[in-house]
Amino acid sequence: MRTSTRTAGTVGAVTLAAALLATACTQTGTGGAPGTRTATQGTVKLPPVTLVAYDGCDDMLAGLRASTAGNVGPWGLGGPSILYATARDSAASAKSGGEAPEHSTTNVHEAGVDEPDLVKTDGKRVITVNRGVLRVVDTATRKVTGTLRLVNPEMWAPADLLVSGDRALVLFSGGGIVPFGATSKRAAIGGPHYALVDLSGKPKVIGSLTPEGSHVDARMVGSTVRIVVRNQPRIEFPDHGDVSEAERTRRNAEIVAKAPIEAWLPRYELAPTGGTASKRTVGCERISHPAKYTGTSMLSVHTLDLAGTLTDTAPISVVADGDTVYGTGSSLYVTSNPGWWSPRPIDSVIVDDAPATPAATPTASSPPPASPAPPAVSTATPGTTAPDAPAAPGAVPGLDPQPSLLPEPAPDASTASPEPAPSAPVTSPVPAEPPAVTPGTATPVVSSPATGTPSAEPVEPPEETEIHRFDVTAPGAPRYVASGRVPGRLLNQYSLSEHEGHLRVATTLTLPARPVSPSAGPSAGSSASPSADLSADPSTAPAPDPAVDPAVEPRGVPNTSSSVHVLKADTLVKTGEVGGLGRGERIYSVRFIGPLGYVVTFRQVDPLYTLDLRDPAAPRATGELKITGYSAYLHPAGEGRLIGVGQEASEQGRTLGTQVSLFDVGDPAAPRRLSQMFQKDSGSEAEWDPHAFLYWPKTGTAVIPLSSWTGSEPTTGAAVVLDIGDTEITKVGTIQHSARKRANNTRLAAYDPGIRRSVVIGDELWTVSDLGLKINTLDGLAERAWIPFS
Repeated sequence: MRTSTRTAGTVGAVTLAAALLATACTQTGTGGAPGTRTATQGTVKLPPVTLVAYDGCDDMLAGLRASTAGNVGPWGLGGPSILYATARDSAASAKSGGEAPEHSTTNVHEAGVDEPDLVKTDGKRVITVNRGVLRVVDTATRKVTGTLRLVNPEMWAPADLLVSGDRALVLFSGGGIVPFGATSKRAAIGGPHYALVDLSGKPKVIGSLTPEGSHVDARMVGSTVRIVVRNQPRIEFPDHGDVSEAERTRRNAEIVAKAPIEAWLPRYELAPTGGTASKRTVGCERISHPAKYTGTSMLSVHTLDLAGTLTDTAPISVVADGDTVYGTGSSLYVTSNPGWWSPRPIDSVIVDDAPATPAATPTASSPPPASPAPPAVSTATPGTTAPDAPAAPGAVPGLDPQPSLLPEPAPDASTASPEPAPSAPVTSPVPAEPPAVTPGTATPVVSSPATGTPSAEPVEPPEETEIHRFDVTAPGAPRYVASGRVPGRLLNQYSLSEHEGHLRVATTLTLPARPVSPSAGPSAGSSASPSADLSADPSTAPAPDPAVDPAVEPRGVPNTSSSVHVLKADTLVKTGEVGGLGRGERIYSVRFIGPLGYVVTFRQVDPLYTLDLRDPAAPRATGELKITGYSAYLHPAGEGRLIGVGQEASEQGRTLGTQVSLFDVGDPAAPRRLSQMFQKDSGSEAEWDPHAFLYWPKTGTAVIPLSSWTGSEPTTGAAVVLDIGDTEITKVGTIQHSARKRANNTRLAAYDPGIRRSVVIGDELWTVSDLGLKINTLDGLAERAWIPFS
């Protein structure tokens, strides 16, 4: 069966999920109470999402050439940047006799699903990978019992680990890797490299996988690892000299039209145990495609069992894009945002020349004086979401078929109001039909529907997230289940959560910029969420009310709003939604805990929203707490308690330093902050990488890495140890490792990120840095040992 592939104006983010379904056919055996916000929006019904195999390589080449040529620009193929987030991990006990001491493991999103990180422990061993060297430390003798150099010492090679029993998979994400012992004639590996290591004796590599492309992410359930890799066509575009961009585009399209099939086929090298390395290519029969695609990206899923031998990874590929991976014990989700527009970056930190900092560093139990008056719970009038309006033929209900989205305006510090914008739900009028979009260029341009001539004004593609679910309960390749789509963008994998047959998805949606009315102020709220209005019929929509309509924005406030969508996990069809969270702000952190959800948005202040998700058809926001600063990571701390790690900020939104907050969320209608630890002029890796956060419930101990700075010179990174009580945070102490020595008695020193991770083993706290391991007592932090990495 041949399928039409010559499409224009397609969205680059397409489905990975159905690839595995196709592979199964082609692959061989190798209404709320006062004070609440509710939404009962209609279901988003997607067009059928089905991937099919090509009718051979000729069919594949014709389709890829046509689609890629339609997305080429004056400078070649523009592509998206790939964004890279207390349970037991799957590391088994060492073979030595006796039981392993009680210990912590990697801080992962879901129990039973391990995530790659730079340190793993099973209680008897601590296994680290650092600057290309894997080390095994015996926790009883506190000695390094095994060392394995995996790359040449002069190479900078960031890596992570997955461990199952006596097998470790070392995942190098890329960056000029030269495997240790390789001849000088061998070129550096620019993409990812995965080494399978035997830990039963002296550590040794027993196999490796080296795919071309870029590493997206990996997850492990039991001993089965699934690795997602993305690659672009290998097509070289020369410098065409002093010609117009239109002429450059035309010439580049001609180059694409002559490219061979090998330019698109994903390639990888496999080096099994005791065998010869072999270069392989994913065959045409193992590549699938949707009805519409750009041809500028492919995703491949490699599956390997750490308990077996690395003889084949049975890769399967799809002409698609992807950036976020989320897994449970039974499901694997892959999501993608618009594929030809660079992801929206995190807002730049505002540096205040004269910040309103506290006069003195506050104690752990009291907020800094810069904080506002006692936090208040929002009592804004609740809103309800109107049913979906009839969609145009071929349109997706709940989504405008081609909304014209402009880049988010930067906040204007000189004109921004110090008062936070109201965050109640608002009604969004549907924009006029936008001009056709020409994708695939480095800077997207707008084409006139009538003439096709490009104009200079950039237009973003529809801001939406595609979600694809696989069943991973059986060994081997996952089984495709369903695909769905929601408006807006994810923050990270914590924006997704599967619970009792439903998937909860938190997104921030940026609506088109509107003319500014100088007389209008912030809206007070209304009856519908922004995403519900994207499908409204402009001819029947009521006239916008300037008092509640985001078309009339306060000067300098972005036209953004966040929502939590609830989808059926088996079909990914939407059953409910709560919207209107944080108008003019974006999501900074999300945490779902059972039937409850917590969302933090931020621009000048930090609204912490509490969500009741027990009824999938009618999720609702039950409470709101507004405080200065924000939490970038949320962690459960027992019944009715939540820990937040982030930044304190002035009332104008200028960050001041790391804060750790303890929230009482026992009453969903009245969340409150009980205590706060604040460290001026500091930051923590735990703010952007949850693996750096440790919480040990048995003793209420929390540990975060912390880097402080004075002026332009940072201090050595340390680990701050906190006691998380029922009502108070107490600073127990600080652990520091020896600083890296300066070179030749100068002020220059090698980069030292300081302490990166911490683990609990028995009654001891182990901290890990690039220089070694330090062991302290958990009670009192008395130093017991230092294990240097020589």
